[in-house]
Amino acid sequence: MMKSLVRSAGLVGAVALIPAMSAAFAAVDVDTYRELDQFMSVFERVRAEYVDKVDDQALIRGAIDGMLASLDPHSSYLDVRDYKNLRTQTEGSYGGLGLTVSMEDGAVKVIAPTEDSPADRAGIKAGDYITHLDGALIYGGTLDEAVDKMRGAPGSKISITIVRPGRDKPFDVSLTREIIQLKAVKWEIHDHVGIVNINSFSKTTGEGVRAALTAIDKANGGRPLGYVVDLRSNPGGLLDQAIEVSDAFLERGEIVSQRGREASDIERYYARPGDLAHGLPIVVLVDSGSASAAEIVAGALQDQRRALVMGETSFGKGSVQSLLQLTDDTALRLTTARYYLPSGRSVQEGGIKPDLPVPQLSDPDRKDRPRLREADLRRHLINEVKIDDSVLEEDEKPDPRFAATAENLKKAGVKDFQLDYAIKTIARLGKVTPALASAAPVKPR
Repeated sequence: MMKSLVRSAGLVGAVALIPAMSAAFAAVDVDTYRELDQFMSVFERVRAEYVDKVDDQALIRGAIDGMLASLDPHSSYLDVRDYKNLRTQTEGSYGGLGLTVSMEDGAVKVIAPTEDSPADRAGIKAGDYITHLDGALIYGGTLDEAVDKMRGAPGSKISITIVRPGRDKPFDVSLTREIIQLKAVKWEIHDHVGIVNINSFSKTTGEGVRAALTAIDKANGGRPLGYVVDLRSNPGGLLDQAIEVSDAFLERGEIVSQRGREASDIERYYARPGDLAHGLPIVVLVDSGSASAAEIVAGALQDQRRALVMGETSFGKGSVQSLLQLTDDTALRLTTARYYLPSGRSVQEGGIKPDLPVPQLSDPDRKDRPRLREADLRRHLINEVKIDDSVLEEDEKPDPRFAATAENLKKAGVKDFQLDYAIKTIARLGKVTPALASAAPVKPR
């Protein structure tokens, strides 16, 4: 489990070196120098007069963290450990429980479990709060301390106490730590519908999606009826991989643009010829855990009328973070741009709204679990492109298609209602040929 998974839910779009400090200070004015003098005065007073002896590095780190926290939720300083964890997220695997967590008012909150991890198999869900580890209260501590306690040797056990909104009492979950393989892309075929499950946007995601589409065609004995692209609980990652994934499903057109501080500072990214999905129907699944790079893909395919987006409104993170190298093993993650979808809209605060809202009826706790989104974070960026939808009338009538209960779906053998609905939608849009009808089912990979 890694603390950096929470902080790096945004886009890491570039790496640049920071110039010498003297160049930065040359541009500041007299008032700024006066404020810096004030800072040094406070620093010296704390060192000399605080009730306990304090560490100079801890004071400086606290000042840096406070400065960046005053900007937005996604800008942060990466020390040696954070930087190493970030590289692990985008390049490899790690040991632990498979949880993405954050700190909320002194409590450790689950953002999302990694698919097929110990936490996922144990039923830990987004929105859960972790209060105790092996019976010891962790409330009021730091996120680093909680993460360190949850890490351990593969095969070792740990007991976690969970508080879940909607449940009367806390409950304990026993987990066994293991190596968490960060497999960005998985695929399977169900009823001649190709399912591409994208869990993160690491450096191999684009290549993995292209390989998955080729493998689906081969395993199906020909082109499938269509594809489901599952982006649920995908916290995002690398910008270039979001572009590669979108490009795999598009023949032409703009994918995304990013705009910096200056009006002229605009970069646009376009699809290259070659739709690897052959123009077949596509359904994209999103939920409140789909953020950043995942929203770029869903929004690009939605704006280009290439896919039908289903599920729940996404997280709503429309900013780009650049990784600015400070030393060989430390860096600054800084928000340097906003990104915009092909239509010119921004997902910041509002997220991607599905073309067809589909609740996860197979989840018995879905109504009680809070959904954490960008708009809930302190100091989040304001959406500069507002869309006036006041003329739209909200349909308050319950949809008869979504009247089933979790218990009834379980009896019917439906474990994932949203995915099941997406597959059936593709099946209705496509046509089964005699050759396909006789094809053997393909086991998931």
